[in-house]
Amino acid sequence: MKMIWLKYRHFTPRDWSRLFPATAVLTGLLAINGCAGSTNVQTGNISPTDYITASPSATAAAAATATAPATPMQSAASGSDIIESKLANMSLEEKIGQMLLVGIDGTKLDTQAKRMIAEDKIGGIILYKDNISNLKGMVSLINDLKKSNAENPVPLFMSVDQEGGKVSRMPDEYAAIPSNGSVGAANNSGAGGTMGKLLARELLSAGFNMNFAPVLDINSNPDNPVIGDRSFGNTADLVSRLGIAEMKGITGEGVVPVVKHFPGHGDTSVDSHLELPVVNKTAAQLAKLEWQPFEAAIQENADAVMVAHILFPELDSDKPASLSRAIIGKLLREEMGFQGVVITDDLTMGAITEHYTLAAAAVDTVQAGSDILLVAHEYGNEQAVRKALLASVKSGTIKESRIDESVYRILGLKDKYRLTDQPTAVPDLTKLNQDITSWRSSLTK
Repeated sequence: MKMIWLKYRHFTPRDWSRLFPATAVLTGLLAINGCAGSTNVQTGNISPTDYITASPSATAAAAATATAPATPMQSAASGSDIIESKLANMSLEEKIGQMLLVGIDGTKLDTQAKRMIAEDKIGGIILYKDNISNLKGMVSLINDLKKSNAENPVPLFMSVDQEGGKVSRMPDEYAAIPSNGSVGAANNSGAGGTMGKLLARELLSAGFNMNFAPVLDINSNPDNPVIGDRSFGNTADLVSRLGIAEMKGITGEGVVPVVKHFPGHGDTSVDSHLELPVVNKTAAQLAKLEWQPFEAAIQENADAVMVAHILFPELDSDKPASLSRAIIGKLLREEMGFQGVVITDDLTMGAITEHYTLAAAAVDTVQAGSDILLVAHEYGNEQAVRKALLASVKSGTIKESRIDESVYRILGLKDKYRLTDQPTAVPDLTKLNQDITSWRSSLTK
């Protein structure tokens, strides 16, 4: 009974209607008659704010999604039993390890990375440009990381930021994929879908299984130092159409897409790698622009969302989005109905480290509702975050049942994508590069 409660405690009316289609009609009737508003729960693609009222057309749209495919949190009974069994057999240390996705030093597996995998049993690795020298070395490193995880019962997330354009981590042996801005200029949803497939094929060829893409930020501020052409464009419609197409393309090839940077990094003039940006928009303003691509992604069963280090004083005057229960727990989880995996942006970025200790930030973000904590730099930082979470559970600051919720989601996502630690052969990129080049040429026609 405990695990059933853990899985369904955050369900919205729309989620219940997916499990029990007969309730979809009742959900719609309640919303039309104002009952949903009285409980402050929104359904469908409706702006999650107290200032916007659900319309009958929006309610009908929500009911139309009642038969959408199940997410990992709504998996079949047999799959749930397997995940519950895995979770029940894990120690607290193993569970907290699954919540850590960390970076490593250098282009080869070192003793510190081996220790993190063997002893801390971390859930995933992220590679950056500094970890990648050439195709053969990259594949060798990924295979060595997976091999080091062989004694652990849960496979690793092998992740990377492979967006296209200036945020491309793959070595020179791969044909270049253009920026989202270039693809957005073509204004073709099909091009977004093809982009997602090609990005996923790149990653799979090297042994990766998770991509921190697509970017769903809207490039609405010309002074933005960090987004720019990483965005598909400056309208919610364009970013939603192409971003969702890219997300589906990545998913269709068997790679986990992580949409980012919720609740929206487009209207900032500060780089969160260096300092904490502040966006002084109301919920109503954000609902009309920034939130729309993310709401669309949630309706299309997004598996994972990355939360940004941005302060939204009108939503939470005290904590940035990545540490905010009001934004993660209430807005994203309860009001938007997201039941997938929440991942923080890198906790070692200046937006966090200039204002918080890593230990405090780690505890805050888990209490807010995050599942995976990205700790991209320095092995000592991974240790600090791990120790803080262990201590917080042992002291009662965080209940172990809260840890169980996150690990259940993580295990469910790994199970959905059938992740393994099997090695990958050095690929022949001839066909992939031809397809990338051909597609890139088609964008200008």
